[in-house]
Amino acid sequence: MLYEVLHRVVPPLARAVWRPEVVGLDNVPRTGPVILASNHLSFVDSVVIPVLVPRKVVFLAKSDYFDGPGVKGTLSRVWFESLGMLPVDRDDTKAALTSLDTALSVLGRGEAFGIYPEGTRSRDGRLYRGRTGVAHLALTAGVPVVPVGLRGTEQIQPVGATLPRLAKVRVAFGEPLDFTGLVGTAPLGRLRREVTDTIMREIQLLSGQEEAGAYNERPVDA
Repeated sequence: MLYEVLHRVVPPLARAVWRPEVVGLDNVPRTGPVILASNHLSFVDSVVIPVLVPRKVVFLAKSDYFDGPGVKGTLSRVWFESLGMLPVDRDDTKAALTSLDTALSVLGRGEAFGIYPEGTRSRDGRLYRGRTGVAHLALTAGVPVVPVGLRGTEQIQPVGATLPRLAKVRVAFGEPLDFTGLVGTAPLGRLRREVTDTIMREIQLLSGQEEAGAYNERPVDA
């Protein structure tokens, strides 16, 4: 209920303020399970995408945002829940497996799930190698993947900034990728790698980023 109420207010207001350039929004299926796989430049990416997509997109967010004390903690929890986000404890050694199970549950309900194959946001603007969790989800759930390329979101709230700023933002949604016909054509590990690399190539074409050619590791204090 809260999501439906705020989604009628927040997206039009955000679009009016930031006036993003949006390309290919019609590529996002209006119904049915789908994965939105995006590059990751900023904390606000998980706000920008749900604001633009005309259906609920579930992202995972740090559990810290949901269990803070006092009024500030309550407001934070309500805000993130209203955006359709679900908490995950990134410091839990089983967090990766829990995240995949949560994502499969979301897709099993016929919803849209947002994921950043790089794992954490890029701090130098380059596109890092994708981790194969996105391929695991696509192949296991048998759902399409819509690649997303973000540009300029790192300028909305740069690292260290406490308040968002106006910035020129471009969000491009690519055509859905269907990998269901590939199941059983190669060893699963290799297939997941190939599917992930295909998704990352499409993201790179949409984002225009330089490829780093390596994995992006999450800083200890992130």
